Amino acid sequence: MNTMMRKSVLGIAGLAVAGGLAAGPLNHGTTDTVDTRAAAVAVRADKPAVDKGKLIPHGVQGKQSRIDLGDEQTANVKAIIAATKKSGMDERAAVVAIATSLQESKLENLGHLGERNDHDSQGLFQQRPSSGWGTVEQITDPEYSTMAFLKGLKQVDGWKDMPLTEAAQTVQVSAYPFHYAQWERQAADLVAEHWNS
Repeated sequence: MNTMMRKSVLGIAGLAVAGGLAAGPLNHGTTDTVDTRAAAVAVRADKPAVDKGKLIPHGVQGKQSRIDLGDEQTANVKAIIAATKKSGMDERAAVVAIATSLQESKLENLGHLGERNDHDSQGLFQQRPSSGWGTVEQITDPEYSTMAFLKGLKQVDGWKDMPLTEAAQTVQVSAYPFHYAQWERQAADLVAEHWNS
């Protein structure tokens, strides 16, 4: 099996394991695939699991939504997690931040959208320069925008004891305050997958 094929198989096996999916055997006429999948499972087993109870302590509210993520969106998930760790906050804060970004931008670092724009909102969290979130350059930087969001979250008294949508809404002040709730399960799954990676 060539190197490119081996990397592809490892990536697919890793996704199947991380997502809890029962993937069928990938048979390319060699037993190398089985060995690669076993190696991927062994690598995952070495990393401590995230306590799922910390990710969704109050249960989810309402119907849950889910989208497939591309490379840019996955990189933004990792950037949000890194910024959360840098800020000294825990996995639950990352879940709130990722769910908020899923609602605001589908984890895409949006620039100005012209007439489709909500005022001057931009970045992962659709923060507004005119509301004091920072400059356009700052709020379109994933680390900066996440740190700004988390700074606001830290100022919400009792945010850890609130439902996710209430904590997010207190920071974001959205016209649609209950829309954050629909992303809680996917956000928790993403934190579980990437927190220790």
